[in-house]
Amino acid sequence: MNDHLLSVLLGIVEGLTEFLPVSSTAHLRIAEALLHLDLHDSFWKMYTIVIQLGAIAALPVYFGGRIRKFLATFPRGERGERTMFTHPVSLTLIAFVVTALPAWLLKKQIGQNLENLSVMAWSLLIGGIVMWLVDALCRTPRFHRMEEMNLAQAVWIGAVQILSAVFPGTSRSMCTIAAGQVSGLSRPAALEFSFFLSMPTMVVATGYDLLQTIAPRHHDAADATLAPLAMTTHNWVVLAIGFVVSFVVALAVIAWFMRWVRARGFAPFALYRIALGLLLLVLLARGWR
Repeated sequence: MNDHLLSVLLGIVEGLTEFLPVSSTAHLRIAEALLHLDLHDSFWKMYTIVIQLGAIAALPVYFGGRIRKFLATFPRGERGERTMFTHPVSLTLIAFVVTALPAWLLKKQIGQNLENLSVMAWSLLIGGIVMWLVDALCRTPRFHRMEEMNLAQAVWIGAVQILSAVFPGTSRSMCTIAAGQVSGLSRPAALEFSFFLSMPTMVVATGYDLLQTIAPRHHDAADATLAPLAMTTHNWVVLAIGFVVSFVVALAVIAWFMRWVRARGFAPFALYRIALGLLLLVLLARGWR
C-alpha cells in the first residue's frame, strides 16, 4: 500500500479510537498486523507516537474555553469554594501524578505487553464487560459537573488509570470514565475529567516514548536510532499527513462523543469491545498474528 494512503488510514484509526473507550493501542496494533507493518521499524514506531500527539492537540483546541476559565479561577474556583487541592486544575494534576509514578516503576512490564495481541484481546473483553456493568448500575450520580469533584475521586480515577498503562487494550478512556462513574460522577462529568486527565498523561507518555525512540540509551550499531537527520522528505510528509488526519478526526470525535454521552451512554462501546475482544481471541486461537 502507498505510504501516503497508509498514513491517512492509520491517522483515521488513531483519531477515531484515541478518546473513545475502545483502546487506540489495540486498534493500531491490529491495523499494523493486518497491514503487515514491521513493528520493530524505528520510523513506524515514531509514526505511531506522532499521530498520538496529533490527537492530543485536538483537546486544548476543543476545551480552550474551559481551560482558560479554570486557569482564571484558580485556586478558589468560580464560586470561591475550592482550595489548592480541590480545584479542577489541581485534581487533574493529582490524578496524573497518581498514575505516572507507578506507571514509571512498571515500565518494563508495560513494554513487554505493548505488542501482545493476547493481552489486548482479554483487556478489550474484560474491560467491555466492566464498562457495561458500571454504565448499567451507576445511574444515580451525586456529582454532575467536573467542578464538584473532590480529592478522593481524583486519586481513585488516577489509580484506576494505571491499568490502561500496564494492560494495553484496557483503554485509558474506559478506565477513567468507569472509575469516575463508580465514584459518583455523571457520565458527562466523568467523560470531561477523562479528557482533561488525558492531556498531561498523554503528553508526558508520548513525549517519553518519542525521546526513547529517537535517542534510546542502549542500542547497538545495527539498531540505528531514528534521529531527524535520518529522515527523508518522504518520511516527513508521511508523518505530517498522519498528524493532521489524526488531529482533524480526533477533534470531530471529541465533539461528537460529548453530545452522544449526554443523550445516551457507553453501552454500545462496551458491546463493541466485547465483540472485538472475542473475535480477536478466536483469530489468535487459529494462529493469526
